[in-house]
Amino acid sequence: MSSIVIDNIGELTVDHTSPRTGAALVAEDGRVTWIGAAGRAPAADARIDAGGAAVIPGFVDSHAHLVFAGDRAAEFAARMGGRPYTGGGIMTTVAATRAATDDTLRANARRLVDEARRQGTTTIEIKSGYGLSVADEARSLRIAAELSDETTFLGAHKVPGGDPDDYVALVTGEMLAAAAPHARWIDVFCDKGAFTGEQARTILAAGVKAGLMPRIHANQLQHGPGVQIAVELNAASADHCTHLDDADVDALAGGGTVATLLPGAEFSTRSPYPDARRLLDAGATVALATDCNPGSSYTSSMAFCIAVAVRDMNLTPAEALRAATEGGAAALRRTDIGHLRVGARADLVVLDAPSYLHLAYRPGVPLVKTVLQHGVPL
Repeated sequence: MSSIVIDNIGELTVDHTSPRTGAALVAEDGRVTWIGAAGRAPAADARIDAGGAAVIPGFVDSHAHLVFAGDRAAEFAARMGGRPYTGGGIMTTVAATRAATDDTLRANARRLVDEARRQGTTTIEIKSGYGLSVADEARSLRIAAELSDETTFLGAHKVPGGDPDDYVALVTGEMLAAAAPHARWIDVFCDKGAFTGEQARTILAAGVKAGLMPRIHANQLQHGPGVQIAVELNAASADHCTHLDDADVDALAGGGTVATLLPGAEFSTRSPYPDARRLLDAGATVALATDCNPGSSYTSSMAFCIAVAVRDMNLTPAEALRAATEGGAAALRRTDIGHLRVGARADLVVLDAPSYLHLAYRPGVPLVKTVLQHGVPL
């Protein structure tokens, strides 16, 4: 058994109700076992003096595309010059990913996971979706599973050519069979230029039959059926949610599907931001995630997403932090992460700041001092 105490915490965010001041926290064997007043913690094998700084739960990034090769910096520059985002650049990354070796894909994905961890992310979901062939989707997920327990089969990211119905048959047949052993989730991009509502239902139903849990890219480029399908199928998350009508908001508020918002995508594509305030006021659960990918949101920084959500999506700093931690956990149907109540996994971040407010107050500043994952400093 091993234990660690984080003492002299100036502000401890346990569960987003109200931060505790002058606190200490003990973790043993990777779990939070005690929370109380600073200086009164039981003995432990190791000690970290927070020096009056803030401690928050580790970020839970519930939407990321990390297994790929190449980059699309030129595409980004073109968008900043006025070219609209259509999602068409996905095939550029598919070509580079198919041509890359396993070692290249593994090294790049590991680099991004390590980058995210240094910025306070202790749980990250990783999708496939840049292989779009049986062999390349399966190897993408094998690599993803080396880096995360939260892996998602996204063979339905784009139709790579040919007849769309033939490709849906491939995704729900041979590709799903090859991918399922390495995945926990199944996802589909249900939007303009990608997959129709009927195709999305077929793909997600096949995944559920194969033992995977559903989530969906929905309503990013225009209004469509994606959110309604997510709620209908009890998907864990509907991601993007940029273009919603009242019926979509009501469905999310009344169902068990989390609205996962991806401000990095709107920032990088100059698209309208989703109205997070509208969703929260209706009673929906909201998560924030990076959507880290080489085309439309090449950031691994959850702190950046918090700052943008506060500035441009009508969230308070407290609401944004909750969406980036406990909201992300809900989007992964996890109750052991995203908070620091006794019994939780000891994933936490010591900030180089007196309060979590500084995550939005000081955008772009590296404020992460120490990251613990399973109670172990990284």
